[in-house]
Amino acid sequence: MQPNFIIFLTDDQGYGDLSCMGATDFKTPHLDRMAAEGIRFTDWYSNSPVCSPSRASLLTGRYPCHAGVRSILAGHRTATGLPPSVPTIATALKDLGYYTAMSGKWHLGLAEGSRPEDHGFDDWFGFMAGCIDFYSHIFYWALGRPDFDQTHDLWENSEEIYRNGEYFTELITEYAIRYIRKAVEQDKPFFLYVPYNAPHYPMHAPQEYVDRFPNLPWDRQIMAAMLSAVDDSVGEIFAELERLGVAENTFSYFQSDNGPSRETRNWLDGTQDPYYGGSAGKLKGHKFSLYEGGIRSPGIMKWPNEIPPGNVLSLVGAAMDVFPTFLSAADADLSKYEVDGLDLVGMVCDGWWSPHTDIFWEMGNQTAMRRGKWKLVLNGQLVEGAPPEDDVHLADLETDMGETTNLKDEHPQITAELTEAAQTWRQGIEDYWEAHKAERNGTTGYVKNQ
Repeated sequence: MQPNFIIFLTDDQGYGDLSCMGATDFKTPHLDRMAAEGIRFTDWYSNSPVCSPSRASLLTGRYPCHAGVRSILAGHRTATGLPPSVPTIATALKDLGYYTAMSGKWHLGLAEGSRPEDHGFDDWFGFMAGCIDFYSHIFYWALGRPDFDQTHDLWENSEEIYRNGEYFTELITEYAIRYIRKAVEQDKPFFLYVPYNAPHYPMHAPQEYVDRFPNLPWDRQIMAAMLSAVDDSVGEIFAELERLGVAENTFSYFQSDNGPSRETRNWLDGTQDPYYGGSAGKLKGHKFSLYEGGIRSPGIMKWPNEIPPGNVLSLVGAAMDVFPTFLSAADADLSKYEVDGLDLVGMVCDGWWSPHTDIFWEMGNQTAMRRGKWKLVLNGQLVEGAPPEDDVHLADLETDMGETTNLKDEHPQITAELTEAAQTWRQGIEDYWEAHKAERNGTTGYVKNQ
């Protein structure tokens, strides 16, 4: 019997913002249960420290450049994004007879050719830009900008709909459950993509969730409330799977798209100081940074009867691995697809070693790589727009997961080897980007620094 697949994705959630990942000031019992019944990763990564490229990698199994999306995409209604020629998990599973659906945040293009239905989704609900007001569903990034129209952004299958005043996290869950029921009624295996926009700004949460955390500082209280709403929603979806009798045959996966935001836009009161409601735990850096805080993510997989429960895995995995892992679990022919990710079924089900040797990242002028315990960052930034923290930074993540000590001078040979590997990979990325510019669906927002 073909397994069902679910991806849960959160937005700007820090590595330390789940109770199963060490948060002590709020609880996420349903995601904790998912981890206890499956496998939790300590060294799981996004493929980018910002949302559009990380989502492109997750859905395509490719590094962002190879997926055609290297930066945050624009939110206007003619903004293009993920090229229609690039297969997604939905495309591949649909070819295998799966019912495919999405409920949540897209952020991979709004123009025709870039929308979810152009990338394999039979049904979808949600918004297509980068962020919306959780209640009015108006494109939030443009609010207060005199040079931007206040654009409404809520859709079902490319038809604009209005659910004014309803909390978007709860709407995502409503539609996700609707799509699960539709798949079961059709007697089809399903792939469900559930990209929550919480806890991305604006910081909105219903009072019932805020009241759960009366003793937290305001910024942390709203963050906890938003994640508590997501956690309840994940619990509702799992309960529906059990009610419909399909829980045992469903392979589910959870991660955040990148690290926590420090943007002043998180505040709702016009405060211009950096926001600090989200936590990267002991990690260095935040969203936009290629230090661990920007790219290392909470990661969970659950597949009853296949993935042994209760394991905590310190082996390396990344979002781009989900495509080949899901396709392998569905017994698909992976040779049909060009992917950079690796099949992790053996690692998570049978205890094999991680198939990764080197893994790379790029963001603006930053380049990074990990090889075993070693992590190299070139031109690393802690905050977007800030000067580089170090031109070359080498860390031993086994003893210093927070990248607090730069070991480049203590290990010059390792530094030289990794620097050469990272620079060679980055040059290959730039060459590929230039060579394939005609294949991309218009602009993806990336502008090469001169």
